[in-house]
Amino acid sequence: QVQLVESGGGLVQAGGSLRVSCAGSGRTFSDYSMAWFRQAPGKEREFVAGISWSGGNTYYVDSVKGRFTISRDNAKNTVYLQMNSLKAEDTAVYYCAATRGNIGTMTMAALTYAMDYWGKGTLVTVSS
Repeated sequence: QVQLVESGGGLVQAGGSLRVSCAGSGRTFSDYSMAWFRQAPGKEREFVAGISWSGGNTYYVDSVKGRFTISRDNAKNTVYLQMNSLKAEDTAVYYCAATRGNIGTMTMAALTYAMDYWGKGTLVTVSS
């Protein structure tokens, strides 16, 4: 079992920056690839970014490339999502997730169903 707890959400103006964190506990954190998803009101949950167990490979949805950066610190059992140049359309609940699978081999459609563990989410609101 892996427990994931997100933090760092809040209200930020468009063009601003925010970093959300996800602290993991339970089984060996470094055994898992990690990902961030988001869900805006009235929309389906979507993949935002992913990182391999070692941190050597990262993956992003096109809409956040160049603006968001995912990273992890396995010594602290924590994964981060640094969000810059935020837009109103980035407003959503951001969820952390863990999988034993290889995110790099998964299709976008499969990613949500491939996650083994989920956090409860943290709300990010971007005001325009």
